[in-house]
Amino acid sequence: MATQQHGDSSNPKRVALVTGGSGGIGQAVAEKLARDGMAVAVHYASNKDKAEQVAQAIIAAGGQAMTVGGDVADETIMKQAFDAVEERFGGLDVLVNTAGLMILAPLIDLDLADLDKMYRTNVRGTFVVNQLAAQRLRPGGAIINFSTSVTRLALPTYSAYCASKGAVEAMTLILDKELAGRDITVNTVAPGPTNTALFTDGKDQATIDRMASMNPMKRIGEPSDIAEVTAFLAGPGRWINGQTIFANGGVI
Repeated sequence: MATQQHGDSSNPKRVALVTGGSGGIGQAVAEKLARDGMAVAVHYASNKDKAEQVAQAIIAAGGQAMTVGGDVADETIMKQAFDAVEERFGGLDVLVNTAGLMILAPLIDLDLADLDKMYRTNVRGTFVVNQLAAQRLRPGGAIINFSTSVTRLALPTYSAYCASKGAVEAMTLILDKELAGRDITVNTVAPGPTNTALFTDGKDQATIDRMASMNPMKRIGEPSDIAEVTAFLAGPGRWINGQTIFANGGVI
């Protein structure tokens, strides 16, 4: 499903689709790419109103934007979303896949239904949108997936979530080679603790402060910090390919 909203009717130079673009890191990425001159499709899973607010803010600032919705793991719905972006803007150059689900529990306690739910979004969803992007992106394009720095920090309760993100990193490593000769880069951004609902929900201030103290910057990241890294990979960073970039302020 798609809601077309736009500013200038002329075709833009580059077009980006940002999954999970209705809030958090995805919203910051959508706004940054728009400031960099790209037309942006803001994807949402359920929060259509918020996605439309993001798109309208981009338009009000002089950019081009539209919204598309749907479950990233549903290949039929996401094909319709990709179709809508291409119909509106004439093509697609950048996929940023920030859509994700995090459910935390010790491995011994995790409900397997939650495991399946998380893997549907994080693994199957990444596979679906990467497959569609690989079929459609124009030369000079970029696919940017999202993992987490916790795959290296190995914190308790993150086992299932990190396993799903390890799968994302593996997809990235292989897809960049499968796209050889097409001038399309494939990379993963792995944020550390970042000031979004995905990270802060369910954590008390003492826990957040403790995690902020783990890096030399002595703070948690902001969505804008992650958006800067993503925009580099989406734009000028053409010689970075098949990599996982840890954007975490130096946490070890």
